[in-house]
Amino acid sequence: MPNSYFQFKQFRVEQDRCAMKVCTDSCVFGAYVEVGEAQRILDIGTGTGLLSLMVAQRSGASIDAVEINPEAQQQAQENFAASPWSERLHLHQQSLQEFARQERPKYDLILSNPPFFLSSLKSPDAARNTAKHTGELLFEDILFFAQQHLTEQGRLYLLLPPAEALYFAGLAKASDLYLQEALQVFTYHGGKCIRHIQTYTFAPETAPVLKDFFIREEDKVTYTSEFRQLLQPYYLYL
Repeated sequence: MPNSYFQFKQFRVEQDRCAMKVCTDSCVFGAYVEVGEAQRILDIGTGTGLLSLMVAQRSGASIDAVEINPEAQQQAQENFAASPWSERLHLHQQSLQEFARQERPKYDLILSNPPFFLSSLKSPDAARNTAKHTGELLFEDILFFAQQHLTEQGRLYLLLPPAEALYFAGLAKASDLYLQEALQVFTYHGGKCIRHIQTYTFAPETAPVLKDFFIREEDKVTYTSEFRQLLQPYYLYL
């Protein structure tokens, strides 16, 4: 049974009321996103608030987080309030569609670990379905919002399984957002690719940069040096 919380070096994520718990690939995603000098960041479908907290740790940005599920929203709000960056973290308990209807500034970064199972069988757990299946939040909604609210030099980051990542890339190109880089995340050396971390911008790119990232060595136990380096600022025992 998953722990009711996940303790990081500088913050703690309570997760007992959230359908989707803290997992390794989402931690890789949060650590990998390049924040640079971003002043405004949007986290779509924040869940526990993990991604917002991770980018808050290494930036001075003002961060908006959108979450439609009331229980997840309440838990994220508590996680934000307990963090050292509470004054820069702003939670909105509404759908992205509702959020988009209000006047919003443009964002330097938009990031999302969205619901991604397009056609898989649904679970009897309604909250988990909302968290994992495209329904309340569609890929097209993310793209439409990014078109309207991403700065000219801004970047859109997504974490998706390989098949859904390919599908999203096609949709994005039709919306004048272009894949610049894809980090292919593998469970271990010799294992399967479980996720793509995609970076999109408005600049056309004919040959996106493809990189491989391995979480563990071939023994399936030992973390790779690249994983340790990336997560060292966050994980307690790295």
